[in-house]
Amino acid sequence: MAGPDDPTDAPYATRIPADISRPDRILGPFTARQAAILTVTAAVLYGVWWATRPFMTPLAYAALVVPIAGAAAALALGQREGIGLDRFLTAVLRHARAPKRRVHAPEGVPPLPGVVPARWLQSSGPPPTAMRMPYDGVTTGGVLDLGDEGKAAIAECSTVNFELRSASEQQGLSAAFARWLNSLTGPTQLLVHCHQIDLSPAIDRLQHHAAALPHPALERAARDHADFLVDLSLNRDLLGRQILLVAREDAAAHEARRSGGEGRARQRLEEAARALAPAEITVTPLDSRRTTDLLSAACNPDTPAPPDGRPEGDL
Repeated sequence: MAGPDDPTDAPYATRIPADISRPDRILGPFTARQAAILTVTAAVLYGVWWATRPFMTPLAYAALVVPIAGAAAALALGQREGIGLDRFLTAVLRHARAPKRRVHAPEGVPPLPGVVPARWLQSSGPPPTAMRMPYDGVTTGGVLDLGDEGKAAIAECSTVNFELRSASEQQGLSAAFARWLNSLTGPTQLLVHCHQIDLSPAIDRLQHHAAALPHPALERAARDHADFLVDLSLNRDLLGRQILLVAREDAAAHEARRSGGEGRARQRLEEAARALAPAEITVTPLDSRRTTDLLSAACNPDTPAPPDGRPEGDL
């Protein structure tokens, strides 16, 4: 057993980038988007000055364009909630123009009958629109077709008990995870999905197989355990936790490359499985059925899910 002065138990820091998706700086401290906004603004302001300089003094023109230049600089350099202010404002405008009332109507939303008074139509506000999911379907390989946004492959990850490991073991796990983060080549998301657990299938199996057990004591124990599960499901809010890894591939400009987006997304899951194996994390890609079930559960979060037979540590 290692003593308190053992160097293997010394604290160890692993360098993991705080923002692995940070855009590259191409012009000093500015990214391509920031440089484009500042360059276009400077060109427009200079062009306006060139056109108005015969009848406007430099001081008057500077007083007029300082607020405009300040707004452009804030738009290019400012951030809100981790994204650029220009992208944030674009999302705000898109949200403001998007319909707020959406219903599941693949066939379209029919208009109200003509007998409805006009004042009722005005008081009810804008009519609802058909809801469109952000994906076009699931391929046979279990990859989400996101249309213009590309393809996304989903995998389930196992968990690791980190706190009970020694300092050297924690060092190895952290280093392996850091190597995977540094090797990422595309948009990747780690998602913790929580869902309710339905114990009814387990209770039914216990009640059904209890009579076939070879000893009466085992039968009583099985029925007692079934009663315990019934009481647990009635008095507790049981939640299951699922760690998901999502690898997305952007849509390519050429049709031939677009068809390879699905294979590349699944290849990135395979690369993640090999890279995370030293961290004792098992990456299991989801097939089409499990991907469809996951999307259905995301659309109906109150629907309980049956236990899937994983160890108790994963629940």
